[in-house]
Amino acid sequence: MQLLWSLLIVDPLIAISTIICGTISLVLVELDASGRKAFSIARFWARTLLAFPFVRVKVEGLEKIDPSKAYVFVCNHLSYMDTPAILANIPCEFRFLAKSELFKIPFMGHYLGRGGHIPVELEDPRASVRTLLHAAKVVQTKGYSLLIFPEGGRSETGVLQPFMDGAAFLAIRARIPLVPIALIGTREVLPMHGKKFTPGLVRLRIGDPLSTEGLTSADRAQLTATSRAKIVELLEMVESTR
Repeated sequence: MQLLWSLLIVDPLIAISTIICGTISLVLVELDASGRKAFSIARFWARTLLAFPFVRVKVEGLEKIDPSKAYVFVCNHLSYMDTPAILANIPCEFRFLAKSELFKIPFMGHYLGRGGHIPVELEDPRASVRTLLHAAKVVQTKGYSLLIFPEGGRSETGVLQPFMDGAAFLAIRARIPLVPIALIGTREVLPMHGKKFTPGLVRLRIGDPLSTEGLTSADRAQLTATSRAKIVELLEMVESTR
């Protein structure tokens, strides 16, 4: 969080956009229980975060997803710019599974809770399972998608880390497809622990949805391995086009 505030100070335009969009979102989550209006503001905010530092995003495979359907999106995690890149370019309405600590931050925590985002207790396996079961029910009831970074945090080295199987478990329980996404270039735009934005090109490549039809919770490890392998393929395909 300290890094986030440092970035806001470095780039006044991002600071202004964050303050304005954040204030509007806090009002909207009180007026609109569905969180849809606040999500639209968040998407606009994400686009400003990309536009002000002159970051372009090239999206490939957008035709593979249907905005009217629900998915669990899984993506590699390199930078704080990953979420804005996805938020600004994936047309589905989705929510996040976020660390529970974020929900304890004044204003932000209230917004996340009211907006339908779901806290995860990473240090408590039993609580995490309860959260995933709750998230599956929410997806089935509300009909929106979820975005999860299955590495559990940003990669220090940029190398894809092992995946936790929560996303696969959730997708199987919710009976919706799991969609692998590969991001390339966000680490160059804003490296981990960095405090300066660098203009550049980000590639966002969407893989084929992985069906969960007929799968049970016992299949979550295999589905996790498959989704990670697909992201590796997407990363290699993107690298080969540079």
